[in-house]
Amino acid sequence: MARRIRWLGVAILLCFGVLLAQLTNIQVRQAHQYATNPNNPAVIAQRFDQPRGIIQSANGVVLAESVPATSGSYEYQREYPDGPLFAHIVGYLSPIYGATGVEDSYNQYLVAHNKPVKTLGDLLTTTTVTDTVTLTMSTVLQQDAVQALAGRNGAVVVIDPSTGAIEAMYSNPTFDPNPLAANDQTTETQAYAAANARNPVTGFAPAVSLAYQNIFPPGSTFKTVTTAAAYDHKPILVKKPQPYYRCIPPHTLGGQTTPLCNYGASGCGGTIAEMLPPSCDTGYALLGADVGAPDMTAEAEAFGFNQQPPIDLPHSSFEVSDFLQSDCYQGAEIFLAFSSIGQKCTAATPLQMALVAAGFADGGTIMAPHVATQVRDSQGTVVSMYKPTPWVQATSPATAAAVTKLMQEVVQSGTAAGVGFPPQDQVAAKTGTAQVGVGNTATTDWMIAFAPAGHPTVAIAVVIPNQSLSATGAEISGPVVKYMIEQALAQP
Repeated sequence: MARRIRWLGVAILLCFGVLLAQLTNIQVRQAHQYATNPNNPAVIAQRFDQPRGIIQSANGVVLAESVPATSGSYEYQREYPDGPLFAHIVGYLSPIYGATGVEDSYNQYLVAHNKPVKTLGDLLTTTTVTDTVTLTMSTVLQQDAVQALAGRNGAVVVIDPSTGAIEAMYSNPTFDPNPLAANDQTTETQAYAAANARNPVTGFAPAVSLAYQNIFPPGSTFKTVTTAAAYDHKPILVKKPQPYYRCIPPHTLGGQTTPLCNYGASGCGGTIAEMLPPSCDTGYALLGADVGAPDMTAEAEAFGFNQQPPIDLPHSSFEVSDFLQSDCYQGAEIFLAFSSIGQKCTAATPLQMALVAAGFADGGTIMAPHVATQVRDSQGTVVSMYKPTPWVQATSPATAAAVTKLMQEVVQSGTAAGVGFPPQDQVAAKTGTAQVGVGNTATTDWMIAFAPAGHPTVAIAVVIPNQSLSATGAEISGPVVKYMIEQALAQP
């Protein structure tokens, strides 16, 4: 009997031990996980039954704030006064679909939280506060981007190359985030379906940002990276003349079965200095093949391709720009040639190509892009301040200077000469026209640029897809770049 009692006692002690371990696990080790779980009723109430912090533009315009709910089961709902203008950046906070954009990435500051303990009074009382998040973008430059696109599908990204601060990032189509925060299930579900529905013609969904969540063939803007690859990995190729061609004949390159032709079937060739200003396709295709796949890939990845940009917005796989991925490349030299001129196995977001321009502008260093500059508490005290941080060393200062000079030649005597950039702006640019669609029936038109070339303060990328086959980057995107650079340089 005594033995059975002892075993029963041991069993009870073991049960208490397991119970204690589980309680410790839940209340200590996993306490933060449960406390912040979005399905936790307390977390939901904290988001919607208490006011939330303000998100404002660089020029102090309120972009998101909490207002008393007029319907539904929660006391507050989010309101977005500028709606579609910042929808892809600010995002939305929906009781059904959760948070996106800055609403998500800076949630820890925006949500009501306990006031930090600074005095004995703070220790004795529990006060909830919210913080204000200030973006790097002003409503002025963002509105300029809307005006420049003039209702066309496309994207504009403007960056300060020395800090990585995004000064404008707008894409069309866009959407109104207000119905998604309506505190009404029917309104929210209908708005969500509309925002995520792909246009049957363009394939674009309004809720997806063309600026940083969609990739396009960058066309000849990528020749700047190919140029840098030659300087950095095979400098002997910089002054090597490439043969003069209108079309590279079939079987010249490995795996090539059809001609690779210049735009408009014009003839060109020569050294890099002779080929970049007129944007010679055949010469750069051969140059990329001469550099080789390993070194071209290394250069592209040095500029940020094939990896996630460290932008302070919620991440997704759609933000990664591709170069020579194996499922596309498959070792065919012709694909390397096409990819070196920004087609076939090369695809980039406008953000990525703006970062390429910023890298050349900043002496070869690409700073981490960011959309928020600071967080302040209700008393105006700085809680968090963004510190500019290098992301990648894309190339050397010498190579960046050489490519800058060539990009200035593009403006002065090359494919961007007709855009009309004022000489005093000292613009360095590269155009891009990518043939797309079945049978190359349309174009995606690009331009990247920075200014002033002697001391760059602004870098930009513009893409306008689904244009006519006769369209060019200089014709379509050039005026947008010109207008945005002039507006950015005029900012105080």
